[in-house]
Parts: sequence; C-alpha cells; structure tokens
Amino acid sequence: MSAREDFIAAFGGVFEHSPFIAERAYDAGLILVPLTAKGVHAAMASEFRKASREERLGVLNAHPDLAGKLAVAGELTEDSKKEQAGAGLDRLSADEHGRFTLLNSAYVTKFGFPFIIAVKGLGKDDILAAFETRISNNADEEFSTACAQVERIALLRLSALLPQG
Repeated sequence: MSAREDFIAAFGGVFEHSPFIAERAYDAGLILVPLTAKGVHAAMASEFRKASREERLGVLNAHPDLAGKLAVAGELTEDSKKEQAGAGLDRLSADEHGRFTLLNSAYVTKFGFPFIIAVKGLGKDDILAAFETRISNNADEEFSTACAQVERIALLRLSALLPQG
C-alpha cells in the first residue's frame, strides 16, 4: 500500500464512515510527519469545514442514534460501541431506552440527522439533559452544534491513536 492508502486505512473512519475527509486532507498536503492528534485533526477538520453543506450533512447522518436500533442490533462501529458503552448507554433501563428512542425520533424529524454528542466523560443523565436542551435549537444552530460535536469526536478518536503533539 502507498502512504496515502495507509493513512486513509488508519484514519478514514475518524469522521464516521466518511473517508473522503481523510482523502482530501492527505491530497491537499495538509498531513505532516510526524503525525500528531492535533495536527491530523486540524487538517481533517479544515477539510470537513470546507465540505459542502450536503457533504457535512452526510457525515452527520453517518452517525448512529444514541442507544438506538444499531446499538440494540450490535451493528455500531467499534469506536461508537466503545464511546456509547463508556457513557453507560449500553446499560439503560427500559424507561431510559424509551426516552432515548422518543428523543431520537423527535430530533431526527426536526433536524433531519441524528443527535450527535461527544459522550466521553458524560453519563446518560448528562446526555439526556443535552438532548432535551438542544432539541429546542433552531435548524442552523443545531447543524453548527452537531458539526462541532463531530469534530470533537474526531479529536477524541485521533487522541486515542496518536501522540498529542
């Protein structure tokens, strides 16, 4: 494999199921050696921000619902599975799961993409509180918030793979 292919294989999933972000960052010459979490994140976040609104919406829609049907079916990516489990979303009571399901449905209906939050360091109550607050945002405000959360998730994932730098 080439260095480009190696980079994309290693980091193409950092922005959920959206390897085009890694491809564009690499192709733009933004990836500098030695690789650091901050450096790779800056390059990839720059490309994410330059992507069209429709492409960014595609990245948002690549994210799973929190405690949603993919989690129940065991079909989350390894990163998403670990992140959701770390926040206790794999151990919800029936009532809590029902609340997440209702909020997920209402949120997707209102905004057209799933609720996205970097769950590291948060518990289920923190996540539910953010969910209930953010669902009252307007569409532009929530799109921006969701994109910022996607970037935060990407940084957390890169920080687990690379030195900080």
